[in-house]
Amino acid sequence: MVNEALIPVVVNGAAGKMGREVVKTVAQADDMMLIGAVDHNPEVLGQDAGIVAGCGELEVPILNDLQSVLVLATQEKVQGVMVDFTHPDGVYENVRSAIAYGVRPVVGTTGLSPEQLDDLGEFAEKASTGALVIPNFSIGMVLLQQAALQASKYFDHVEIIELHHNQKADAPSGTAIKTAQMLAEMGKTYNPPSVQESEKLPGARGSVGEENIRIHSVRLPGLLAHQEVIFGAPGQVYTLRHDTSDRACYMPGVLLAIRKVTELKSLVYGLEKIL
Repeated sequence: MVNEALIPVVVNGAAGKMGREVVKTVAQADDMMLIGAVDHNPEVLGQDAGIVAGCGELEVPILNDLQSVLVLATQEKVQGVMVDFTHPDGVYENVRSAIAYGVRPVVGTTGLSPEQLDDLGEFAEKASTGALVIPNFSIGMVLLQQAALQASKYFDHVEIIELHHNQKADAPSGTAIKTAQMLAEMGKTYNPPSVQESEKLPGARGSVGEENIRIHSVRLPGLLAHQEVIFGAPGQVYTLRHDTSDRACYMPGVLLAIRKVTELKSLVYGLEKIL
């Protein structure tokens, strides 16, 4: 059993790039204790999560059975937290399992559909278990989104470009979708047409979201995570851009989410809701 003053944390996707960073960060936090690490990569199974993350031995082996690790978390005196950085294909079941065991999920994996989010929200509320779904843990991205909302009051034309590494499975990114949703909720329809457009190649103008907001996705090696929100008006262009150069930039947001989710009784979507 861990010290009951510490928050027990399970990292799902512990051998991934984000997962390793989370393992390292949790291990260094004074108010947390890593109690479980899960990953399906056969090359790391059974290895110490701290060794894999590069922060030294933590005596927590990486397992490939989330259910057994969640059961372990339920034995702690303090309600545990599961941080999930896995794959869009499995994130819904991972989160539902965590809630079922009374382990509070903090979800960085994107790709959940609106229907899945609604279902998980209802499930979390019935279980009185806090859950956080965070498309982007960067404080800088939250600030960009807030600036975009202010700009939207004065500009009627806007498009979003998101750029990520070529190992990202989903497109558009959850962050870009969230940004577009926030702009759509401002009560206006953007990009009134001035000509009848014709795409010579399907998708050339990107995807079209709510209120006629277009999102363009770029996937290239060498990129990490980047987003531009570009507003246009006669005679001027206003560009907001956020660039990520190191995954360490997400860790203050991850720590905040782990601490805040212990106070919640339902699902909350978006880092800006807990700042």
